[in-house]
Formats: sequence, structure tokens, C-alpha cells
Amino acid sequence: MAKTAIITGASRGIGRTVAKRLAKDGFAVVINYAGNAAAAEEAVAEIRAADGDAIAIKADVANPDDVKQLFAKTIEAFGRIDVVVNNAGIMPLSPISKGDVETFDKTIATNLRGTFLVMSQAAQHIAEGGRIIVFSSSVLAKSFPTYGPYIASKAGVEGLVPVLANELRGSNITVNAVAPGPTGTDLFLNGKSPEQIAQLSKLAPLERLGQPEDIANVVSFLAGPDGAWVNAQILRANGGFA
Repeated sequence: MAKTAIITGASRGIGRTVAKRLAKDGFAVVINYAGNAAAAEEAVAEIRAADGDAIAIKADVANPDDVKQLFAKTIEAFGRIDVVVNNAGIMPLSPISKGDVETFDKTIATNLRGTFLVMSQAAQHIAEGGRIIVFSSSVLAKSFPTYGPYIASKAGVEGLVPVLANELRGSNITVNAVAPGPTGTDLFLNGKSPEQIAQLSKLAPLERLGQPEDIANVVSFLAGPDGAWVNAQILRANGGFA
């Protein structure tokens, strides 16, 4: 029986690239998506065309019942869960002084509550020796204006990682976070001018934006045999950005 990986928010961007990489690594993958069924099925088709095994399952990570169903349907389809990658996230920007509670609550719900719910189900269902990988962000170190809700959500995610690692003591299950720097995805590039993108590209000493493949490589390492001794860590995959 092939090992199985769930990747949330995998219909596009980094999540989609991670799903394709883990499928290439030999995992049967579950493409989780919140709304874009066409993009999710397109990702499944790409993986199958490359002789991989994939299915798509709709679930909103902020909804406890949806997350439970995501895990139940994965076990029903593949019989086991070995790797869980919680990539689903949103990044609306708003200054703290504006007091936009709606934006704050929505960001916390998806990014922090969603991570908590996925981690909880992963802890209950993942196989011995499994890997739980969640996403933070290297922007935490920069404290950019308007990033307050997003940074608050990701700071919370980083707080959860070592706690769950300790709670899973003795199970041979690792819990880590990947914290990308600026990465050339639609989520990141949306609303930014060419000048802003050029400026952000120069922030890292390597002087380029990260690519989704750069992040997928780190996830692949954590999910594979070479990542077995890395636990309770935040891996900042950012080219030296922070």
C-alpha cells in the first residue's frame, strides 16, 4: 500500500506544486480545496498523467466538520495517512489602526484555526512515523505595515508546532513548519506593482523571489526519509530574506 499525503489548499500555488512533488516522490496524494473544483481536478489530472495517484476532496479548513470529513474520506480512499501538509491560507492586508475586525477574524479563522483543526485531526489519524507539516511565513521577522492579521495568524501557527511535537512524544511522528519568504505565486503577486515585486525580489541575499518548487523541495525533505530527525522546527525557506 502506497503512503498517502494530504495537502490542504492544493488546487493552486505552492500547495499544488507540493502535491505534484509528493506524488513524484511516490505518495498517493489528496488535493484539498475550498472552492475551486476545476483547478483541483486539473491538478489531479496532471498528477495522474505523470503516473501518480491523486484525488480531490473539498473541505474548508476553518470548518471542524469539513476537516473531519477530509480525513475520513482520505482513509476511506487510501486506507492510511502518512503525511499531512497544511498549506491552505489567505493574506488580506489591513492596517491595525483601521480596526478591521472582519478581516482579522477571517484571517485567523483560515490560517490559525484551520491549522489547529488540521493538526488535531492529523494527530488523531496519522500513521506511526508520520509527518505533520504546516505553513508559517518568513514575513514574521519583517513586521511590514498592513500585515498585522496575517502575522498574528502565523505567529500562532509557530506556537502550536512545538506543543504538538511534545504531545506526540513516543509516537515517532514529527511536527514542523515551513516558513517561505516572498514566493512567486498568485497569492503573493496579486495587487503588487512591478516595482514592488522587483523591490521584494532584492530583499534576500540571493536576489530573487522564491519559486513554488523551492518550497516543495523543503516539504519533500521533511516528508521523506532524510527528514526523520527534524522535529519541532520552523524551516525558513527564504533565500536569506530574514
